[in-house]
This record gives sequence, C-alpha cells and structure tokens, in this order.
Amino acid sequence: MAVMTTTSWIVMLVPAVLLVSAVAAWPGSLAPRQQQRSRIRRVLFFLPLSVVLVLALAACGRATSEKTVRRLAGNPEAVKTRQEAESASRDTIAVWDTDTPLTLGLVVLEDACAGGQAEEWFFQTGDDRYKIRCTMYVTAYFGADPRRVADTVDGVLTAGDRTGSPIPFGHDFQYARTVVDYYRGKAGDPQGPGTGEPKELFSAGTITLNWDQVHTRDTRELIEEPRPCTPHDPPVRRCLHEPTSTSVADLRREYGMVFKLTFPTKDYFTVWK
Repeated sequence: MAVMTTTSWIVMLVPAVLLVSAVAAWPGSLAPRQQQRSRIRRVLFFLPLSVVLVLALAACGRATSEKTVRRLAGNPEAVKTRQEAESASRDTIAVWDTDTPLTLGLVVLEDACAGGQAEEWFFQTGDDRYKIRCTMYVTAYFGADPRRVADTVDGVLTAGDRTGSPIPFGHDFQYARTVVDYYRGKAGDPQGPGTGEPKELFSAGTITLNWDQVHTRDTRELIEEPRPCTPHDPPVRRCLHEPTSTSVADLRREYGMVFKLTFPTKDYFTVWK
C-alpha cells in the first residue's frame, strides 16, 4: 500500500516539476549565449523550490503510519472516550438483563482504530480527512423460553415504558404490540398476510433486537454465531468474547431460544487532519 501511494504521488507530481522547470527555462527574447546562461540560472533557482513543493504536498496527502495510529489510539483522550463508550453499552446491557424477561448469556465487543488514507483524488470516501478513527461494535446475546415469546416481548415493552429507560421499545410502538398479539394467536403476520413469523424489532440509530423464529419449521431463521475475533492487539484492536467458552448454540440448548441485541456502530474517537 505504501509503495502504491508513493508511486501515485510521483506520477501526479513529476509533471508539475517538469512544468515549473520548463517555465524557468523559457528563453524569452535574449541572445543565444545570454539565453543559455539565463536558463541555467532559472533552473538552478526554481528546481529546489519544485522539489520542496513536491515533498510538502506528498507529506500533506500521505496515509497515517501504523506507528502514529498506535500512538494516537493509546493517548489519554482516546483511552477515556473508549472507556466511556464501552461503559455506556455495558450499562444498557445490564438494564436489559435486569428489567426484561431475557437472561444475558454472551457479550461480544469489537474495537478497532484505523489510520486515515492518502489523498483521495478520484473515488472519495472521506477516509483521507482524518488521521485516526476508532470504532466500537457491541452485541449481546440472551436466552429465553420459546414457549413464552409473547410474554418475553411484552416484558421488553413494559421495561421500555419506564421513564428514562434505555430500552427504545415500548407499548407506544404499534408494530411491537402486533408482534405480541401474533405470538398470543390474536393477530396474523405482523407485516401482512404471507410475510411469516416476525424476527426483529428495530429502532433507527439506537438498537436492533432479533430472535430465533419458533413457529416456522423447515425455513425458520436462527440467530447465528458471532464472527471470529480479529487478533487482539490493544490499543489498536480489541476483541472481547465474554464468556470465552460460551456460544450461541450453548444458549439455545440451555434456554430454548436466543435473542440478539445489536448496538449501532459507534465512532467514538476521531483525530482530523
């Protein structure tokens, strides 16, 4: 990647050096001997400036080095915001565990800091605007009784009704009430005839709750195992799987079904160029 970046800078900036040198060597209306001396003086004057310009532009547009990423990821401000982001997620998970019928069984946390890219000239993603960006992903898995799905979802809504609750689903959520009625046999498919068993409650920008389907037999969808952890290399990369020996399949065997709580991706620390 570094070789490609350096090469692209050379390809783009060498013509600029040649152009400056050509302008410096432009003969004007002097006599031939004077023209030659004038060209030499101009090239000797402008060429170093051209080299400095190329180096300055290359320095401004290069990607963040791994050494800089590690230094910034471990500075006190990054550590503080990382701890705050993790604590906020864990506090919310604790509320779900204590205030709803769900039983917490597994927490997966991924935390990665990435350096900014070199100057993007054509396909702009915005990744060249920052020196470093750190992002956290948190998912919690709960066990529940598949014979009491209606009571479980209704219990989640009751917890969400409480003032100040971090649970974004309450009984004012019409679709969620329809899901409860569906599992109690009082309503048809919540998303319309033929759409099948529900499997999700979603609140934009906050939390998504998914669960194992229990009514559908041949094609029912189940919560999948979390993806394998990336290499643990703090402070640049962290991956926590708590408890390490617990799987989604273990929770399903113990409780009968699994609920998955997914937090939105959080960019908790950014240093701009």
